[in-house]
Amino acid sequence: MNQHQEALTQYLAAFIVGLVQSGVRDVVISPGSRSTPLALLMAEHPDLQVYIEVDERSAGFFALGLAKATASPVALLCTSGTASANYFPAVVEADLSRIPLIVLTADRPHELRDVGAPQAINQLHLYGHHVRWFSEMALPDSGQTIYAKTTARRAVKEAMALKKGPVHLNFPLREPLIPNLNPVLFTNEEEPLTIESGHLSLSLDAIERLADQLKSFEKGIIVCGPIDQQNFPSAVLQLAERLGFPILADPLSQLRSVEDPNGHVIDSYDAILKSSDTVEYLEPDIVIRFGAMPVSKPLTLFMKKYNKAKHIIIDGGAGWRDPSQIASQMIYCDEVEFCEKVSILLEKRSMTSWLSIWKKIDQIAKETISNYMLLEDDLEEGKAVYEFSKCLPAKSTVFVGNSMPIRDVDTFFHKTDKNIHIMANRGANGIDGVVSTAMGVSVHKRPLFLVIGDLSFFHDMNGLLAAKLHKLNITIILLNNDGGGIFSYLPQAAEPKHFEILFGTPTGLDFEHAVRMYNGKYTKISDWDQYKLAISNATNHEGLNVIEVPTDRMQNLTSHQEMWKSISREINGYLQGVKK
Repeated sequence: MNQHQEALTQYLAAFIVGLVQSGVRDVVISPGSRSTPLALLMAEHPDLQVYIEVDERSAGFFALGLAKATASPVALLCTSGTASANYFPAVVEADLSRIPLIVLTADRPHELRDVGAPQAINQLHLYGHHVRWFSEMALPDSGQTIYAKTTARRAVKEAMALKKGPVHLNFPLREPLIPNLNPVLFTNEEEPLTIESGHLSLSLDAIERLADQLKSFEKGIIVCGPIDQQNFPSAVLQLAERLGFPILADPLSQLRSVEDPNGHVIDSYDAILKSSDTVEYLEPDIVIRFGAMPVSKPLTLFMKKYNKAKHIIIDGGAGWRDPSQIASQMIYCDEVEFCEKVSILLEKRSMTSWLSIWKKIDQIAKETISNYMLLEDDLEEGKAVYEFSKCLPAKSTVFVGNSMPIRDVDTFFHKTDKNIHIMANRGANGIDGVVSTAMGVSVHKRPLFLVIGDLSFFHDMNGLLAAKLHKLNITIILLNNDGGGIFSYLPQAAEPKHFEILFGTPTGLDFEHAVRMYNGKYTKISDWDQYKLAISNATNHEGLNVIEVPTDRMQNLTSHQEMWKSISREINGYLQGVKK
């Protein structure tokens, strides 16, 4: 073994040991030449599970899904050049969603940069402010194994900090690129570096002041946006019971699948708050908010309208989640700890008229939706989500695409005792990479269902390859309205001259061919009985399973609008009686 090969092997093997010692277990690799030594050594390590993803954009989102499912750091490796640029969308999503990714980009050595060498771009700080930390690694040297291992540990530490997110390490590597594999010595002789970290906490005095403050409010609401933290649902329910406040629970808050005996969880707020009369009646004095911004635009507008109310935002990641600029108080404290410690200092409040009204109008909204769905015979996206929620097997995971699917889940996916875990990419809210992210989640979460629109599905059809390569089990509910359905609900729809070509964007694609190419099972349903049967059968089907629901964009719009009018009419009728 020559000196270069020995240095290359020892240096990169030490780096990989540092990753493993810090908790990395999954690695996603996109094939390439310059990344050869890292790829070969990762494949050799007995404690690493390697996933090969040919398309870098898909690979980035697949790694994102793995990290989402495990709440653990996942490494992502590619060669030099534009390969690394294709990771950018997934890095952005990981940044905004606080998902730990360890992005490793191989690079040309310094002497081959900016001189016209092939497959060489400027990869330094490639992802800008979208990573928590960036480091340009030193060239491999046999005397730098401790540096390599320590840098790996620091990378994981930075990714797993209070505000989790991606980090980027750039590896300049000289040829020859083949390490010594006979055998690789992944040494663990020294004690691994221990990094102790905690979570944000408040002093007892601060907790007591907050508890005294909250006691003085009766007309309050707790808003839970996307948050996926162990023990949070039970902790925030306890706080709501003490305060007597309703919880407006986003589908990504994981509060729609918890035991809620006293009915504090309100899940029809999106439909409720579409009525201006109802909004006027439900003016709160205080809003307590957890998690990222909720999906619902009516809820966001409701909070913004009542900006004179006291708005308290609790964030254990010490971020600044206040796009409406209405916060009265930012509290940087672990969300579970906040709820538990404040609840201890509060006596349970008896049922108030404020809470009773919220519970009643939530019941009215859900009954109206249910009655409306019973009369809906045509294939329509709202009913597709409504029926899907009833057919799901217990303990399923549902990944939801952006645009209309996540909004329909917000409206039609009500509280259940099935312990359903709902996930989505709501950092940048993009429609790209959704299939690949769901594939990554499906490695660890089963059964896994993906609800997605046709344009988003088209954007990431490459992601279907993961199901074939890694023998993944996933059922995809493909809501196909042949275009961008969400634009029919936006002001652009009032400009019919150019609407269809600029926003409707029909593709006229037959997705059956793509599904078959990846060895998937494809079913295009024609009625609701067939739809329910297809979902039921999917639970017994191994591999990729796609159920397409063909719908009409204009009919979807009309159906949604008529239902919302019915809900507003029923709720306003009830409130008129209360006012008397």
